[in-house]
Amino acid sequence: MTATFPTPRTPNGPADAVARASGAGSEEAYRGVSLGAARRRFESSMVARSPDTLRSYAQALDHFLEFLEGQGITETSETTAIPPEAAERFAAWAVRRYGRRPRGTQVTYLAGVRAFYRFLDRHALLPVGVTVERTRLAVREVIGRPGPYRAPRIDPRLPEVVLVADAMPLPEANGAASHRARLELLRDRAILRVLYATGMRRTEVASLTRADVADGFAQEAIITGKGQRERTVFFDDATLAVIRAYLDARADRFEPLFLRHDTARGSPGAGGRNYAMGEKTVWNVVRKYGALAGVEASPHDFRHDKATTLLNQGAHLSEVQDILGHASPETTKTIYAHYDRSRLREAFDRFSVPPEDRAARSP
Repeated sequence: MTATFPTPRTPNGPADAVARASGAGSEEAYRGVSLGAARRRFESSMVARSPDTLRSYAQALDHFLEFLEGQGITETSETTAIPPEAAERFAAWAVRRYGRRPRGTQVTYLAGVRAFYRFLDRHALLPVGVTVERTRLAVREVIGRPGPYRAPRIDPRLPEVVLVADAMPLPEANGAASHRARLELLRDRAILRVLYATGMRRTEVASLTRADVADGFAQEAIITGKGQRERTVFFDDATLAVIRAYLDARADRFEPLFLRHDTARGSPGAGGRNYAMGEKTVWNVVRKYGALAGVEASPHDFRHDKATTLLNQGAHLSEVQDILGHASPETTKTIYAHYDRSRLREAFDRFSVPPEDRAARSP
């Protein structure tokens, strides 16, 4: 059943008008609106924003709703069930995970959550006693003055997320339900391998087509990433093998590389493009197998993991910049320079000159 936004009560007189103006009674007027329904309505209201903003806000709400789930609040809960201190606690979580860097990830996420709160406020969907201004001040107290960027902390067990999917037994394709389950597991294995091998963003992964990877035989692909910038991504043999296994099991010629396989997807349109998997599915896949492996992980963690692995194996920052598709070398240097210490030490030892040597050279 699809949740809808209820119509507010018709005011019965001056007293009711005063109550509405003060916010009293708004919980009763809009009772029954779920977080999931409110989110969909909020995202629909943002159509005039840039695609990058829409993606950022969607990621922010993914994290915020996941955070709320830890407190027993799900997408089916009413918006009025949001704890009054939720935004403040979420801000503290974001700072612990991403640091206080100006214009950093935590700032982006909190901007999305604040926009969602403003939407809830306009529709009288905030919990009683919660206001946008109070929330803004509480978040500001947590954020405080920006400090140095906190390097990403990635669980060293992240590769186990890939391996746990590989180890799961494939369902037999002896019925419609088991065939769907088989396809989903093969797809999930391919998604995790692509994330691990390439360091692609989840939007980029969801946008891949069969032509991009030549049905699993292309060692590299040119993709359009953030800011509509093109770059080359590279695949290893293990990743291409799981892609081919997934495509072989599908036995179709639909254009998207990764498909939805649920029963609600309807009939295929031109090229099966309406079957294309969304980026939220990439998120859900990582969370699902991360939980099975006992690892807290997100799609972006694979991106950080790829960068740190390359640097620890001797790659230059400029090479990592190109592989990840960072627009500016400063972005790569700011986030990952601490992983390049061995090269800095090598340069220090090679080019430093003792005072005795310098003195001996003096005329």
